[in-house]
Amino acid sequence: MEREFSAGGVLVRRFHGRWHLAAIRPRGRGKTTWALPKGWIEADEAPAATAIREVYEETGLHARLDRKLADIKYAYTRSDGTRVFKIVSFYLLRYRSGRIGEIPAGMELEVAEARWLPLEEAPRQLAYGGEQQVARQALEALAGG
Repeated sequence: MEREFSAGGVLVRRFHGRWHLAAIRPRGRGKTTWALPKGWIEADEAPAATAIREVYEETGLHARLDRKLADIKYAYTRSDGTRVFKIVSFYLLRYRSGRIGEIPAGMELEVAEARWLPLEEAPRQLAYGGEQQVARQALEALAGG
């Protein structure tokens, strides 16, 4: 079984008295599929740096690292039948600057839309179970200070 390693970010921002997270709608996945920004870790890149880079590339937002939240592990089958065991390390990131959805040229091939979701609603709105769990962990971390 092949292995893949990725990293992603739960980028949060507080406005209108509530915490929000930056979510993406991946191109080709339908209008109701919301996910967290994530991507492959480059050969000489630390996972936290990957999370910050991927958040920028997929949302247009600059972030700073707060802490690691969790590793999500799962297996999937590629279209050629190859089984892959994947680990995605997720980090809690804090908003620094930028306008959501103003993504770098070329990224529109991967991302159909980026938007802020209320953090307390994200576990119901995100499409993938592991990402729902890290959204809950982000909410708990922020509630604890």
